[in-house]
Amino acid sequence: MAQASKDGRLSAIELSEAALTTVEELTGYKAEAVTGLEWDGEFWRVTVDVLELPRIPNTTDLMGAYVVQLDEGGTLRGYKRARRFQRGQPSEEE
Repeated sequence: MAQASKDGRLSAIELSEAALTTVEELTGYKAEAVTGLEWDGEFWRVTVDVLELPRIPNTTDLMGAYVVQLDEGGTLRGYKRARRFQRGQPSEEE
């Protein structure tokens, strides 16, 4: 876990690093990027994209988007796979 500041809070970068590490450790997949970071009033919700199944060409790789809930200190409070998608497909989200 990342080192918290004096008030016990982590920076956005530290929260992102904690989420990347958490997803890799829990799933065994290679985390590629943090694609979302939002405070829901109780926890930080960090979205992490991971490579679940590499393919050739890589635009057809199967990806997973995982949402990790962390408290202000970076402690895991929950996680789930939110969706699966092909790397080369446009997002249906707004």
